Amino acid sequence: MTTVDTAPASGRRVRLAPLQPRTLSLAVAAALVIALTALAALLPVPYVILTPGPTANTLGVDGRNGDVISISGHASYPASGHLQLLTVSLYGGPGRSVDLLQALRAWFDRADAVLPERSLFADKSEKQVKQEDDQEMQLSQSTAVTAALNQLRIPIGRRLVIQAVAGDAPAKGVLEPGDQIVQVDGKAVSTPDQVRAGIQAHAPGQTVAVQVLRAGKTLDLTVPTRDASGKAQVGITPALDAVYPFRVSIRLQDVGGPSAGMMFTLGIIDKLTPGDLTGGAFVAGTGTIDDAGDVGAIGGIQQKLVAARRAGATFFLAPAANCGETKGAVPSGLQVIKVAKLQDSLNALQAIREHRTASLPSCS
Repeated sequence: MTTVDTAPASGRRVRLAPLQPRTLSLAVAAALVIALTALAALLPVPYVILTPGPTANTLGVDGRNGDVISISGHASYPASGHLQLLTVSLYGGPGRSVDLLQALRAWFDRADAVLPERSLFADKSEKQVKQEDDQEMQLSQSTAVTAALNQLRIPIGRRLVIQAVAGDAPAKGVLEPGDQIVQVDGKAVSTPDQVRAGIQAHAPGQTVAVQVLRAGKTLDLTVPTRDASGKAQVGITPALDAVYPFRVSIRLQDVGGPSAGMMFTLGIIDKLTPGDLTGGAFVAGTGTIDDAGDVGAIGGIQQKLVAARRAGATFFLAPAANCGETKGAVPSGLQVIKVAKLQDSLNALQAIREHRTASLPSCS
């Protein structure tokens, strides 16, 4: 039995009633429950949290990097307004776990989303995720340049290059990524199919003569082959690489993935043409882009809607494929415009300039 003595201000000592065993047990149990709950709240959970991320004006600057889009070797024009690209901040994933308390807090925040980690990353490592994000961003930038120049009918050259060499390939150590393929067995080639046909004209195990340009030098190389389902293979990925008539540079720190492609394309077009595509309006948007100008679906559109409105946007260009996800998630004061092609986006921007936005296609 435990007793506690205290000394009141009067100076008289008062003996408090002793704590009963049951009361003491309950107090200890409550303390343990609180401690265990607090500990459990800090334990990592296999979920990721998506929140509205930073935004950037493709017509503006990115911190110390200078202009997000810069053009050299061709006339370019100043542009006002905003063509704002959007991002999603991600917490959790490989090498970056979140705890239960963070997940619960995000669960009750309408601007956030909580998803199982495996639904986004499967069994990928942190390094693999970073590499894929960087590669997708680089591809989206080069594709944006191609789409913009195609839209403006500016001719683009092509060269046949080695995009990749497999780690266990017979060509490893002989051919290199970036090599420009000129001939296979003495015959000029200009497409990936011609390269494959030239290699497969040999029996597996035979060698192939390949002429490439590397760092300005012509190299005549002999490449061994291996058997791949009865066909000769050297283990390279040939591809057509764009050769642009002038330089377009895109600088944006700490952003990965392909979803800014459409906004990069619009920014490039705006800088290559006189006047303002936006008419000075604040337009945000998202969507992948391909060489033909098709706009593709992206992830995290609900978080991007919030990010756009917080940044000050009043118009939002949304991929048609994502329209179903916008219902009930559009902030007040933001008009969502459905686009499936680059031309749809340009038509929408013209309507915004001319204050004809009531009839624009929406996601509702």
